[in-house]
Amino acid sequence: MKKEMSYYKEGLENRREIAYGGEKDVARQHSKGRLTARERVELLFDPDTFNEIDSLVLPRYETYLGGKESRYGDGVITGFGQINGRYAMVASQDAAVMGGSLGEMHANKIVKAMRMALQYGCPFIALNDSGGARIQEGVDSLGGYARIFDANCEASGVIPQISAIMGPCAGGAVYSPALTDFVFMTENSYMFITGPEVVRAVMQENVSFEDLGGGLMHSQESGVCHFLAADDRECLQRVRALLSYLPANNQEDPPYVRPVDDPLRRCPELEHIVPTDPHKPYDVRQVINSVVDDGRFFEVHQLWAENMVVGFARLNGFVVGIVANQPMVLAGVIDIKASIKATHFIRTCDAYNIPIITLQDVPGFLPGRDQEYSGIIRNGARMIYAYSEATVPKLMVILRKSYGGAYCVMSSKGLRGDLLYAWPNAEIAVMGAEGAVNILFRRDVQAAADPDARRQELVQDYETRFNNPYVAAARGLIDDVIQPRDTRLALVRALDLTLSKRESHVPKKHGISPM
Repeated sequence: MKKEMSYYKEGLENRREIAYGGEKDVARQHSKGRLTARERVELLFDPDTFNEIDSLVLPRYETYLGGKESRYGDGVITGFGQINGRYAMVASQDAAVMGGSLGEMHANKIVKAMRMALQYGCPFIALNDSGGARIQEGVDSLGGYARIFDANCEASGVIPQISAIMGPCAGGAVYSPALTDFVFMTENSYMFITGPEVVRAVMQENVSFEDLGGGLMHSQESGVCHFLAADDRECLQRVRALLSYLPANNQEDPPYVRPVDDPLRRCPELEHIVPTDPHKPYDVRQVINSVVDDGRFFEVHQLWAENMVVGFARLNGFVVGIVANQPMVLAGVIDIKASIKATHFIRTCDAYNIPIITLQDVPGFLPGRDQEYSGIIRNGARMIYAYSEATVPKLMVILRKSYGGAYCVMSSKGLRGDLLYAWPNAEIAVMGAEGAVNILFRRDVQAAADPDARRQELVQDYETRFNNPYVAAARGLIDDVIQPRDTRLALVRALDLTLSKRESHVPKKHGISPM
């Protein structure tokens, strides 16, 4: 019996050793400034909670391997554990095993983990570090990618899906991260779709992979990356932080944290943060930090479309999503990138039962030939669709300016905004007073003995009669005019009321959102 027990133990341990790799594999990965697949998993999950599955799976294409280099697990670690005390599934690609390349069994393991996450209602996290499709497995490898994409689509909006690019991610492999809710990248990772072409460009033009598809490029230019981290450790810490704001699935509410911050706290500093002069910029993040619990704001897409700020925070302990114009960049106008950024975030909040708070200070949409040719109409319509479609509580505060179509698209009453407020100095109109006077009273101004004095007189009259929040309040288009210092209190009370909101749309298979 002892001999038999020893045989079983040795047989299992030998296989584990083959699956985990040796010291050379670890050293090679560390020399690149990256952690191993197993080290990443251990950092991601709470201590002693990770349970691996399918650790003894073997590659399908064993003839090529000749049985010498074959590794149990086929180059990807899958399993479940707890993150912040709640269960999640993971697939962590192992670059030490055939470059982390994806073959049939490798893909099957990932799909199995994704299906389990969907079935049991918990988040799925993919840690990507792969050379791409396993060439020697041919079409079986490509079929594996297709199954992963299908699983991504099926799980979309049901469970949170998070991708972390922690090494190379090239060719068809990039589409799985693009289908997930949030994409993290480290500074020494890269992703691109045109594999051979990019390689030739790097070789001929001496351009680095990071310049062509690195984390910084995808964070600033393409918008593919939502969060950029310096290294693996920071990346995994931020994944854990993001999950603290998300529910396990679309049937649950986001995690509530008992607040320390006083829900009745006033914010007198807001009267100094936001200038009354509509032409002077300010950082809307200071407004957000003043209003939310403990000044903690978890910003999403920080480096892309900076004229729009989005992210998660808590208000009286409840998770909320913030959408805000940023007067520091392009005066806070809405352009194509800002529309896309806000739309994705709004739809994500709606899918996971997260109330949306909109802080509006917007002079309108960005004019110009480039914007028109590139589809500002279509992309602006996407944001309209997202706000209209959202059934979560929608609260809004007009901080300063709210002009034209931009007023309409950002959580207005017409798009079923729930409770809308404005500060006393807010300007709500088709356009600014000066522009309106130049159009409506052009001849009157030209005929005046002192055109400048007459224009200023008409501007003041227009502002008094039309360009103020009281006109909108008189029409019921906003619910109240509040002092800036009372913004947190008003939002806390509005949120407390609307958390019980129940709203549904007319029955249909699905809408056709502008794309």
